[in-house]
Amino acid sequence: MSKYIDGFVLVVPKDKSEEYKKMAEDGRDSWMKHGALEYYECRGDDMAAQEMGEEKSRSFTEMAGAKNSESVWFSFIVFKSKEHRDQVNAKVMEEMGENASEYKDFQMPFDMKKMAYGGFVVEVEA
Repeated sequence: MSKYIDGFVLVVPKDKSEEYKKMAEDGRDSWMKHGALEYYECRGDDMAAQEMGEEKSRSFTEMAGAKNSESVWFSFIVFKSKEHRDQVNAKVMEEMGENASEYKDFQMPFDMKKMAYGGFVVEVEA
């Protein structure tokens, strides 16, 4: 059975990158503890549009509407299946609910309106 991926693209102000990285490390610990197979948080590095024959791709920066003061992050979590994803995410959400009082004054280090999310079926893998 093919794996399942939850994928995210988000825009983080460069001056909030360390705050986001800390939040991502906490997220990684929770998802991995509850059964995720892999967890990645990737900050954009080479964001130039690429020539592809006569065509040119869009850059993630352009696609995400990021400003010069912002970084684009590409993040994904790997699961055994969609059902496994649902089970793991339920446990993570339950844990977050139990710890909600610790984060009552927490300010997100990015604008949620500049985040995209989707669940993906893996069709080809190595």
